[in-house]
Amino acid sequence: MKLARRSLALLAWPAVAQVKAHAQAQGRPLRRVGSKNFTEQLVVGELYAQALEAAGAQVQRRLNLGGTLIAQQALLAGEIDLYPEYTGTGLGVVLRAGTEGSADQVWQRVRQGYRPLGLEWLPPSGIDNGNVLLLLPATAQRLGLQTLSDLARVASTLTLAAGNEFAGRADGLPGLERVYGLKFRRFRQFAALGLRYAALRHGQADVVNGYATDWQIASLGFTALRDDRALWPPYQLAAVVRQPALAAFPPLAAALARVDARLDNAVMQRLNAQVDQDGEEPRDVARAFLRLAGLGAAG
Repeated sequence: MKLARRSLALLAWPAVAQVKAHAQAQGRPLRRVGSKNFTEQLVVGELYAQALEAAGAQVQRRLNLGGTLIAQQALLAGEIDLYPEYTGTGLGVVLRAGTEGSADQVWQRVRQGYRPLGLEWLPPSGIDNGNVLLLLPATAQRLGLQTLSDLARVASTLTLAAGNEFAGRADGLPGLERVYGLKFRRFRQFAALGLRYAALRHGQADVVNGYATDWQIASLGFTALRDDRALWPPYQLAAVVRQPALAAFPPLAAALARVDARLDNAVMQRLNAQVDQDGEEPRDVARAFLRLAGLGAAG
């Protein structure tokens, strides 16, 4: 992994220097926007990049970098200036701290933890892409299920389909049993998220685990149960920015805030669907969204 990161940095520097020289020649500040390697990150990375372009910055995209630790390393190394991250991930994976607390408490803790690293968490968007258990609407209605506490009453008659790691994770089956007393009749493992949703649609499972901004929730009409005892930490999406980048380009925070103010779980489900279900490019999805939002994204 260290060799891969070093190679990535060495390959990046000539391109960075070339783009920086061009930006300076044009009199526009250079900002480098990164993202992790899944659809939501690609879309939000594009939203941020295009919003900064509209605000007058020259933007270099370093999207699809990889997982959390690779993106974080790129940020610390100055290879990118910002990328979208989730509060629970920053606190638990990067800082290796407990993720208990309200959404605001988790954001404040991760914000304070990153500041000594020279990084700033901007205020979160309306997206909270946390864990969720989902059912068919007919099942939820028939059994009178709205919360995980409700599910505990009938779980012993139902089949859960979840990822391979869910059986052993502290916030998976052990957490559900510890906090809610949940015990399912049967547990089926499906590594791919799409297979879990297919199992739910075709009656091979009654309940599946997913994430709150999965496009299938809205497109296929699944019912999400509320985590009424706060087993799962908040995963609010926000921009993490190098402090020097904020100082060098004062419009940065306001430009991203205008984007974040228009994002919530329902919006993100729709944008994810446009890429994963409809086959559109993240750049085009972001451009159309910003145009409709009146944010004047650059073409």
